Amino acid sequence: MKKYSIIILLLIASVSQLKAQSAVESALREVEKNNTTLSALQKRTEANKLGNKTSIYLTNPEVELNYLWSNPSEFGNRTDFSIKQTFDFPTAYGHKKQIANIKNEQTDFEYQKQRKALLLDTKVICYNLIYYNALKLELTKRLKHSESIATSYKAKFDAGETNILEYNKAQLNLLNQNKEIESLDIERKVLLGELSRLNAGAPIAFTANKFKAIHISADFDHWYQQAEQSNPILNWLKKEIEITEEQVSLSKAMSLPKLQAGYMSETVIGQDFKGLTVGLTIPLWENKNTIKYAKANTEALVNLAFDNKVQLYNRLKVLHTKAIELQNSCTDYKTKLQSFNNSELLKKALEKGEITLIEYILELSIYYESVKKLLELERDTNITVAELNQYL
Repeated sequence: MKKYSIIILLLIASVSQLKAQSAVESALREVEKNNTTLSALQKRTEANKLGNKTSIYLTNPEVELNYLWSNPSEFGNRTDFSIKQTFDFPTAYGHKKQIANIKNEQTDFEYQKQRKALLLDTKVICYNLIYYNALKLELTKRLKHSESIATSYKAKFDAGETNILEYNKAQLNLLNQNKEIESLDIERKVLLGELSRLNAGAPIAFTANKFKAIHISADFDHWYQQAEQSNPILNWLKKEIEITEEQVSLSKAMSLPKLQAGYMSETVIGQDFKGLTVGLTIPLWENKNTIKYAKANTEALVNLAFDNKVQLYNRLKVLHTKAIELQNSCTDYKTKLQSFNNSELLKKALEKGEITLIEYILELSIYYESVKKLLELERDTNITVAELNQYL
């Protein structure tokens, strides 16, 4: 029978954890759908993508019309008409288009970076709410004990079986429990207000009070390989390097002659001239040092990307180590707390008069402080893992 009871308790715990995770995911979906900052960032992303596609096409054609009066007038007036189109060296357009496409990918990475940061803020709020909800559940149990004790000691005091000191202790203990719950409710309201703010002012009901069981792989390097591939900051820098490499090629193409082609006509009395025009722009000074600058910029960005990669690796290594240690501490604390739970024994001892009320309150406060510490460990573990996962 005891075996079945344990299985039932484990099933209940699993269901509670699934509900908690579902509540967090539901809150994230709501915030992502309604958040005004994300909406504005999406519009900005779309605008930037359009902006990146400008200046990659041919320059505007030039149309010219000249009407000239002759002097003396017997020679008649003269009319000139021309239309011309200037072309960069053909390969330049391919490089411009490629640069625009890479910049658009960068724009997406920038949006993802800001999106992940905002969703991380949402997760942190949710995990703090789970902590306060779970703590309130424990404090509510404790309040019921305190109410029971206060009622019992009032009856004893009225019957002359205990003194005013013991009666006051019971009442003060009850008062403290009530005020602690009131204080906790204030913190919960603040967090719910923050969650509502992120959700464009729409409230989100969040009642989850169990943390999801977390398992973190001890193989950091394997985990980091995934993070490195999907990290928006590193990917942004990779694309920036690609842009500078394309910029080198573009600078070389822009250093080649520009072509000009068009049509021209000239009309005077008795004569009409028509034909094609061809021109060539020789880039002697305009693009001086552009290739050198593009190469130097590429080299600088390669070094910057390497530095960011090293910094990210070490930061994630610290976070991963912290998460593993918190996970181990949390597991150990939970196991030992279940073994050392004396709350029922203390209640029986108090009822039998084996311990005083102050001893009971003191011993029980140690247990509840341990429960609070375990909840803090679970919260900190989940927040640390959330910080890690924002890089995936």
